[in-house]
Amino acid sequence: MKPGGPWGLPVLLCGAWLWVSAAQPSTQAPGGQTQGAPKLQLRLAGYPRKHNEGRIEVFYSQEWGTICDDDFTLANAQVLCRQLGFVAATGWTHSAKYGKGVGRIWLDNVNCGGGEKSIEDCRSRGWGNSDCSHEEDAGVVCQDERLPGFVDSNVIETEQNQLEEFRLRPVVSHAKRPLPVTEGIVEVRHRGSWAQICDEGWSSRNSRVVCGMLGFPAEKKVNRNFYKRSKRAAKAAKGRRRPGPRQRRPKSRSGPRPRRREEVRGPQRLWGARQQLNVRLHSVACAGPEVHLSLCSWEFYKGNASGACRGGMPAVVSCLPGPLFAPGGSGGGLQKRKRQPQQAQQQQRVRLKGGAKPGEGRVEVLKDGVWGTVCDDRWGLASASVVCRELGFGSAKEALTGARMGQGMGQIHLNEVQCLGSEKSLWNCPSRNITQEDCKHSEDAAVRCNVPYMGYETKIRLSGGRSPFEGRIEVLLGPGRNGSQRWGLVCGDGWGTLEAMVACRQLGLGFANHGLQETWYWDASNVTEMVLSGVKCTGHEMTLSHCAHHSTVSCRKTGTRFAAGVICSETASDLLLHAPLVQETAYIEDRPLHMLYCAAEENCLSSSAQNANWPYGHRRLLRFSSQIHNNGRADFRPKAGRHSWVWHECHGHYHSMDIFTHYDLLTPNGTKVAEGHKASFCLEDTECEEEVGKRYECANFGEQGITVGCWDLYRHDIDCQWIDITDVKAGNYILQVVINPRQEVAESDFTNNAMKCNCKYDGHRIWVHSCHIGDALSEEANRRFEQYPGQLNNQIV
Repeated sequence: MKPGGPWGLPVLLCGAWLWVSAAQPSTQAPGGQTQGAPKLQLRLAGYPRKHNEGRIEVFYSQEWGTICDDDFTLANAQVLCRQLGFVAATGWTHSAKYGKGVGRIWLDNVNCGGGEKSIEDCRSRGWGNSDCSHEEDAGVVCQDERLPGFVDSNVIETEQNQLEEFRLRPVVSHAKRPLPVTEGIVEVRHRGSWAQICDEGWSSRNSRVVCGMLGFPAEKKVNRNFYKRSKRAAKAAKGRRRPGPRQRRPKSRSGPRPRRREEVRGPQRLWGARQQLNVRLHSVACAGPEVHLSLCSWEFYKGNASGACRGGMPAVVSCLPGPLFAPGGSGGGLQKRKRQPQQAQQQQRVRLKGGAKPGEGRVEVLKDGVWGTVCDDRWGLASASVVCRELGFGSAKEALTGARMGQGMGQIHLNEVQCLGSEKSLWNCPSRNITQEDCKHSEDAAVRCNVPYMGYETKIRLSGGRSPFEGRIEVLLGPGRNGSQRWGLVCGDGWGTLEAMVACRQLGLGFANHGLQETWYWDASNVTEMVLSGVKCTGHEMTLSHCAHHSTVSCRKTGTRFAAGVICSETASDLLLHAPLVQETAYIEDRPLHMLYCAAEENCLSSSAQNANWPYGHRRLLRFSSQIHNNGRADFRPKAGRHSWVWHECHGHYHSMDIFTHYDLLTPNGTKVAEGHKASFCLEDTECEEEVGKRYECANFGEQGITVGCWDLYRHDIDCQWIDITDVKAGNYILQVVINPRQEVAESDFTNNAMKCNCKYDGHRIWVHSCHIGDALSEEANRRFEQYPGQLNNQIV
């Protein structure tokens, strides 16, 4: 669409250009520019953004254009940020994060060393030589510190036509008003203060955009007459509070006049209307699908705007919260909170996986009863916003590409999704059928959605840590006797990874790295009272208060040294078992007892083996290979350091984890008939994806772990890679494998750690089929799997 319409005009109005000239012109530009040519001009543009970040644009040959993100590096961003007058770059963005530019793409395959004075001095394909589209526009994030003596100003244009921060200011005053705020006057931060928007011509489409920005999926109609009455009543109340000399009433001899009901309630109800107004914007016109109000057309009042909005009033918006943030969903305790998202998910064919916070994650869609991912080709904010609103969040804050929330496994269901932004579901958007050649899981799409402000992070804090990501947990109980805030400690008894995950989420610090039951080394606070104990979380709660806990504090080990603590991390690992390989490699072996002494020492046989006639006889083993992938964003490392690893002489290896996997054979109703366990005798990178190097190797007491993008292969022919089924009768069973069963090591997602297969055992042979990761199927498909009646023969379809 051409600039100037509802979509194009804001590019000029609120792109908030940052103009700057290069300090020195290049003696030989990529396109042949010679010494003495005009200085190269750069600017930052896009939405929504701050003044030190944005899409990078270059003025060349009398025309503004962009830079393609192909081969873009932090070194390129360093050169550009210094050229813009900032001291350094802190990051760069790809795939048009700040919106698509217009016009030419001037540079492509830019390759800077980092020390160049101008982007002209870097290698590239030459001016105007590019095979990119504007979906690949590069952006930079600069450190918010100016170069000393830099002469070009970074002050945004005189009108400061930039809309970044919005809020709803509630009109009805209530001291204990619950969050989130869903209705109020729309305010925008303007020149250091909050300003209002005139509601002349205001439409429901405008309200939809505002609600989406604030984390709400939809808008609802506002009782505008109430606010008109509020405005008039507030003026009247103001007049009564400040009567003129001739307006003073003589005191009645019969006592004070009784106050009317509306006068009593007026000061409380009309708190918002009594605030001083500063209406600065008008003529806002949105189409509805915009993800930010800055993309709509709007205008500033000129001058001091003393007579602004005479025919209207400040715009008021009312929003509908999603199920996770609705009043019924935010209260009612743990059971109610858990139940509501599950009910919502049953109606959805879209979900988010791998995110640290609510409203972010890898996009997965349900097709034919199987969950799969979405390829990031043409993935943008409009499609991401449809996903966000469908799941009960607001519009999209970011449309992420390149598996930024970790890689999925299994099928890729959708490619080249191109939503308009008004669709009710991602399945209503145009897309292209996927083929194996089109996409890989390294291209899985993800989103970050706008979510309502709930204030959860104000009720928890860390103390004593070496960095902001670690410390002893302190929770806010409310005001004390003297009105000051009262903080307390959490008992470390039973504190583990799941509880730490919730604490880190509430703190806004990402994932849990460790949950600590003792924190004597962080004893740097004067808070000494234990106020919370018996905390048990499922790992999905948004705050510790939503977890089960003791009604009265009961801590077995008192004292601050036994208070709970956490170490948080922005990234986490995510282990998944390759289910098809288990199905392909499963078989039965009758292994002689004289070959199982080491296995018996490792407790890899059933208890009846103790009564066997050693070394005569055999054990019947169900053997299979396990290939365990790390699809997360951080390496999987054992919790224990190498100093505490245990040497096992029999097999000649160290155990870095006591239990790494559980192997179980279950009846259809879930009863265990055989079980085994596999100690983590060696965690290493067996193979890796292309361009990913191996980091971990067990040889020579090497470091153990699984690198992101690599997998550890346990072949079917090594010890303990089995289930002892010697005592199992013929029948139909479920084979179950669980990775990291005790959740000793933190992961971004524990729901995909289990794998299940149907199997039929006739006493001599076994057929294994329908293997899948625990959360790979729809709830209906999972119910069918669990109610599997069994095979009558070996003809498995």
